[in-house]
Amino acid sequence: MATILGVDDSASMREMVSFTLKSAGFEVVEAVDGVDALGKVAGRPPVDLVLADVNMPNMDGIELVRELRALEGYKFIPILLLTTEAAPEKKEEGKAAGATGWIVKPFNPEQLVGTIKKVLG
Repeated sequence: MATILGVDDSASMREMVSFTLKSAGFEVVEAVDGVDALGKVAGRPPVDLVLADVNMPNMDGIELVRELRALEGYKFIPILLLTTEAAPEKKEEGKAAGATGWIVKPFNPEQLVGTIKKVLG
C-alpha cells in the first residue's frame, strides 16, 4: 500500500489524519512542520503522496510544496494541502507553488480517503 507523509503542527490533527489513513491501509510518516518533513524525506525513497497543513511554524505548507518540487523525486508526487484556509488567493498560491489539490478542514474521513485514492489512481 502507498506511503503518505502527513505534515501538521497540531498533534491532534496528525493523530486524526494518521488514524484515518492507517485504517484505510496506508503507511503514514508524520512530520510536525515543513522543516521536519524535509528531514523525514531525505535519504529515503519518495513517499507516494504528501498531505500537509498550510499554517505551520518554521516552514509553512506552501513553502514545503516549493521545496519538495525542487527535489528530483518529488517533481510529480501528489501534494495535497489540508487546511482551514479557504481564501481563493491562498489556494492560487498553493497551486502556483505546485500543490496538486486543496482540502478544507474539518475533513470528512471517507472523503479524505476517497480523494487520496483518486489522486493516487
